Amino acid sequence: MPETKPKPASMPTEPTVAELLAELADLEDPKARAVNERHGDDHGVNLGKLRAIAKRLKTRQDLAVGLWASDDTAARLLALLVCRPKAFEGAELDTMLREARAPKVRDWLIANVVKKSPHAEALRVSWLTDEDPVVAAAGWSLTADRVTKKPAGLDLPGLLDVVEAEMKDAPEPLQWSMNTCLAHIGITHPAHRSRALAIGERLGVLKDYPTSPGCTSPYAPTWIAEMVRRQEEKPD
Repeated sequence: MPETKPKPASMPTEPTVAELLAELADLEDPKARAVNERHGDDHGVNLGKLRAIAKRLKTRQDLAVGLWASDDTAARLLALLVCRPKAFEGAELDTMLREARAPKVRDWLIANVVKKSPHAEALRVSWLTDEDPVVAAAGWSLTADRVTKKPAGLDLPGLLDVVEAEMKDAPEPLQWSMNTCLAHIGITHPAHRSRALAIGERLGVLKDYPTSPGCTSPYAPTWIAEMVRRQEEKPD
């Protein structure tokens, strides 16, 4: 009898956006949603499981675009893990920030996408003075990052002037981002440390913020002092 050749194994089918949305829906945990909603995030998917899906998918810009367009928070988080940051134009990233409702989505958009984009600096400058406090907060977040990593060309005294004049009455999350920038200036730039400490002490922003044992307070003077202490204790 003639030899029967085995049939070739069928190639796995690529998941569709609809299938991924269904998978995310199956992972919905009411307890996780209750915890997340206390922080303004309207989803109930464990982030570890979300990252496992992203690891399986690898980089998939086509799926990322479709997942983002779904307007589902868990899907948007997944989109930010599988997208190609450099594939987005600056205007697209601006629109995405303004569309993002959940704080976690905004945080991941800035950390995982915008900071890796060639448009990051242009967006930082544009967002820094935006009338929308959520958008302005993103600008200050990018500025705080640059204060630490690429401070050349930044007007640090000018940034401190703005913080001193506006942080006290700024809404969340703008106040938080400005406070982070203030602390980073004090931590990484000794020439401006005394002024950063004085501003933090005078304004008292986040002075009474509840801090878990073992964690550093976000109150700028405490934050600056602790991080400087750690730097000084590091062996040469």
